[in-house]
Amino acid sequence: MFLKDYFRKIVSHLLEKFLAVTELQDKSIGIPQKILIIRQHNQFGDMLASVSLFRAIKETFPDSHLTLIASPENYYAVLKNEFIDELFIYDRKKFWDLSYLSKVKKILRSNYDLAVVPVTVAVSLTSCILAGFSNAKIKIGPGILNGSKNSLSFVFHHRIDMNWAKCPDAHVSDFILDIVRPFGIRTKNYKTSISFDESDTNKAEEFINSLLPDEYNLLIGFHVGAGKKQNRWSLKKYVELIKLIQSKNKLKFYFTGSNADSEEIDYMRNCFDDTCGYFLNRTIPQLAALITKSDFFITNDTGVMHVAGATKTPQISIFGPTNPFNWAPVGEKKYFIRKSELIDDVSVNDVYNLFELILSKQNNAETKY
Repeated sequence: MFLKDYFRKIVSHLLEKFLAVTELQDKSIGIPQKILIIRQHNQFGDMLASVSLFRAIKETFPDSHLTLIASPENYYAVLKNEFIDELFIYDRKKFWDLSYLSKVKKILRSNYDLAVVPVTVAVSLTSCILAGFSNAKIKIGPGILNGSKNSLSFVFHHRIDMNWAKCPDAHVSDFILDIVRPFGIRTKNYKTSISFDESDTNKAEEFINSLLPDEYNLLIGFHVGAGKKQNRWSLKKYVELIKLIQSKNKLKFYFTGSNADSEEIDYMRNCFDDTCGYFLNRTIPQLAALITKSDFFITNDTGVMHVAGATKTPQISIFGPTNPFNWAPVGEKKYFIRKSELIDDVSVNDVYNLFELILSKQNNAETKY
C-alpha cells in the first residue's frame, strides 16, 4: 500500500509539472464553437444522465460542434444521440497501439474552445488526464466533489466545487449541470434522450410480431436484472406480479437484458417457457424503440431504467438503497416505488396497485379525449 501511494504521488507530481494551468477567476468563456466533453465513468446510466448537459450546451451554443470522448463501457448509451456531433471511444487497453494513440492525439489536439469534464458520483482521473492533454483554450472540471479535493484539479482553468449536500434530493440530471452553470450554460429540460431510426423501429416491430398471443390488449416489458445485487427485486415477486397482471389482461410481455443477466433470464425461461419474449443483447436505440412501442415498462433501478425513462411509455421503477429523487426518471408517466433500503420490502401488491392506478388514469384520460 505504501509503495502504491508513493507511486501515485510521483505520477501526480509529474502530471502537475507538465499539465498544470493557471486557475482563472473570470467566468467569461465567449461563444465556443468547438466543445469537448470527456465522460469516462463506466456506468451507462451515468452517461444517460449526462444528456441534460449535452442539451444545455446545444441550447446555449446552438452552432457549436460537440465532441464526446466516452469509454467502451458507456459509449453505447449515447449512440445516435441528437446532441452529439462526434463520438470517440477511448480504450485504455489499446494504449500500446501506436496507430490508436495517433488517433487519440488527433482528437485531443483539435483546437477546442472549451473542454468539460462532468462529474456525478466519482471523479474520473482518466477524464481529467485526457482533458489535461487536450489543447482546449478553456478547461472546466471538478475541483472538489462532496468535500474531497480532486487530486488532478490543476489541469482545469476553472475548478468547480460539486457538492450533493447543497441539495441532497437534487436529480442527477440537474446536479451535473452545476459544472457549467457558473458560465451561463443551462436548460429547463432535464429528461434524457435516446435517438433511434427506422431500422431500430423495424427490429422492435419484428420482435413484437413474434410474441404470443396474437390478440392482446397490453404489451409490457420487464427488466429483472441489475448490475448491483441490492438493486434486484425478487424474481419470485416478478413472477407473481406478471401472473397477477395476466389474470386480468390479455397480456403480451417480454424481458430485456444482456449476458450479465443470464441467471435472471434463465429463471424466467423456467417459469414462462415460450409464452413471452426475450429482447437480449440489443443496442440501446433498438431497446428504446421497443419500449416506445410498449404500453408499460417495469424495471429495477439500473441502466435500462434510464433507457425506458427516455421514452414516453408509462413506467414503474423499483428502488432499494438508492435515492430515487436523485436517480429515478423524470417526466410524465414516470413513477417509482421505494419502501426502505431493502428493495424486497416492496411487495407485489405495492407494484400491482400502482400499475392499476396508472392504467386507470390513462384509460380515463383516453376516454375523456
